[in-house]
Amino acid sequence: MGSAQDRADYHDAQAQAEGKGGMPQLDFGNPLTTAQVVWLFVIFGLFVLVCYQWLLPPVGEVLANRRQRIGADLEAARAAKAEADEANAAHLAATKQARAQAQDSISAAVAAANAEAASRSEALNARLQEQIAAAEARINQARDSAMGALQEVATDAATALVETLSGIKDQTAVAQAVDRQIAARGQA
Repeated sequence: MGSAQDRADYHDAQAQAEGKGGMPQLDFGNPLTTAQVVWLFVIFGLFVLVCYQWLLPPVGEVLANRRQRIGADLEAARAAKAEADEANAAHLAATKQARAQAQDSISAAVAAANAEAASRSEALNARLQEQIAAAEARINQARDSAMGALQEVATDAATALVETLSGIKDQTAVAQAVDRQIAARGQA
């Protein structure tokens, strides 16, 4: 393998490198250093190939699955928000419509009572007072009816919203909550 002459040449080369003050590990004039560098590149290349072929694909799959799952969750959240916004808009529209109907009913009843009162003469003032009282009772009844319709619409909308958001359908609990809110606002 290595003759005495080769060993002597190696030791002479090493002594010269030490004498030059440089690093003997980086002396490319030495044939052993060149071989070590070549093997370093070969082993490093094999390591990179192994990593590229067997280690990186599973990591890429995990990252892709995670990205897909997060995207699906975000899409589901957007859909739920859109559905909740739609239910809220429907609730607001129903409330607005119920208020408009109540206002129209009240306005119509007041207009009818005023027209009836204007058409009577002062001689029938007592009778007119009875008719005004009856008209006010009808107005109150119409308002109570409209408020009842508002309560029913609010209960239906709240039940739909709770069922959409939580999946729980408990009309009794929702109706009680709506009654409490209406009572708290002095509309009961």
